[in-house]
Amino acid sequence: MGLKILLYVPNIIGYIRILLLLVCWWTFNYPIVFVPCYVISIILDGFDGFAARQLNQISEFGAWFDIAVDNFGRSMLWNVLFKWGHFISSLEWCVFVCTHNSMGADWKNKFSDGPWWVRKTMANGFKTPVGAFAIFGLHVLPIWLYGYYNEVLTAFLLPFILQWLIIAVLIAGRLLCMAVEFWCIWIHVMYLIRNKKETKMKVMD
Repeated sequence: MGLKILLYVPNIIGYIRILLLLVCWWTFNYPIVFVPCYVISIILDGFDGFAARQLNQISEFGAWFDIAVDNFGRSMLWNVLFKWGHFISSLEWCVFVCTHNSMGADWKNKFSDGPWWVRKTMANGFKTPVGAFAIFGLHVLPIWLYGYYNEVLTAFLLPFILQWLIIAVLIAGRLLCMAVEFWCIWIHVMYLIRNKKETKMKVMD
């Protein structure tokens, strides 16, 4: 396969998403451009996995690239929205490193030994009510906050009470997602400790 993988349809969708996110970066203070571009990027995120399965173009690069693009977009949004936003983006990148380093591209299916709330969230690749709740918090919260602070939601005549209610629900979903993220970091630490012990035993032999 080699370099042909780079031209797989799902990965081309990823390149388009990056271009959209660059436009978002340049037009951050112009919601009329920013919001459509960012939302289209999120929607396309749902199509790349579908295209990979339908066209049999699943690859380790694609699995890595998809999440890298996701993190790129959310990191931009969190970091520009809030001074403390770097904590959220740093956590997401840290988890990205942990899961793809020790678990590989199939990391979503390797949580059968985790606590019940991790299993419930990760079951069937997040395709459960609990998983969807966490994913909505992960993906929708930053763009919803952007809409709130830039009065985009108000322009659509959404009452403030409804805006805040949805923010509260999304924060709850993001906190659940964060709990799973910390679990990912924890099991990666255990993985590193295990490897260190095995390495010492090999040296002693």
